[in-house]
Amino acid sequence: MNNPRRNLLKGIALTGAALGSNVALSFSGRAYESKLLLLKGHINHSVARWTYGDLSIEDLCKAVNTIGFSAIDLVGPKDWPMLKRYGIDSSMCNGAEINLVDGWIHPQFHDELVERYTQHIDLVAKAGYTNLVCFSGNARGMAKEVGLKNAVMGLKRILPLAQQKGVVIQMELFNSKIDHPDYMADSSDWGVALCQELDSPNFKLLYDIYHMQVNEGDIIRTIREHHQYFGHYHTAGVPGRHEIDDTQELYYPAIAKAIRDTGFTGFLAQEFIPTAESQTGQIESLRNAIQICDV
Repeated sequence: MNNPRRNLLKGIALTGAALGSNVALSFSGRAYESKLLLLKGHINHSVARWTYGDLSIEDLCKAVNTIGFSAIDLVGPKDWPMLKRYGIDSSMCNGAEINLVDGWIHPQFHDELVERYTQHIDLVAKAGYTNLVCFSGNARGMAKEVGLKNAVMGLKRILPLAQQKGVVIQMELFNSKIDHPDYMADSSDWGVALCQELDSPNFKLLYDIYHMQVNEGDIIRTIREHHQYFGHYHTAGVPGRHEIDDTQELYYPAIAKAIRDTGFTGFLAQEFIPTAESQTGQIESLRNAIQICDV
């Protein structure tokens, strides 16, 4: 998943940091000054677009550049030109899904999903990106084994095109305990079984650390045993889905090291909801999170 453009951008960030460069950015008329982080290069960092919804996509691009990484998660086609303007990768593309609850476990939605994902796979490939998110949908009384069978049936219809275009379809794992009641793909075991049934390098799991801590825990062992099925990671603090610092129960430096030690070359994306009221405080939370996970 590495590409020359991203490596070049990292090199620029590293050079700026080594020279002690400061970058000023204005949020709502107030200047925010940040020294570029001297990143180690073992983790590809990103941030989820929706968690910084108070910022315009352009301001978020500027903020990312002031910190010194070069990717934003969960961005659709309308915002890709802005990312390209600032040399930022769309590390996880979205917009092909119907919604979060009407997903691939439901055959009645397969035709519409196939049409939407076929169009989006082409868009992702033409833009030079790799990852496209998908969702299982809610069970609505459906048994796990039936949902698995249905998802396999539907996803097999788009995977040949994904393979041809070099796009990786990634199903996100959610917790069904707090945030997404009744969501089918709420365990690593179900997701891994889906990967094994599909048996395609162009289908992976988006392993959301926050969600899986809420639903099942055992994060580091799961990463070590099933990392070959995980194509992307999301972070957030537990409980609360806020900053990943010492106010919550997960120890992200150890988690990031476990991911690094598997040889992972994808993205680790910050998806916490910042608690700071000011935009400058929110960006500082993001900067701190990148430092915590840069192992």
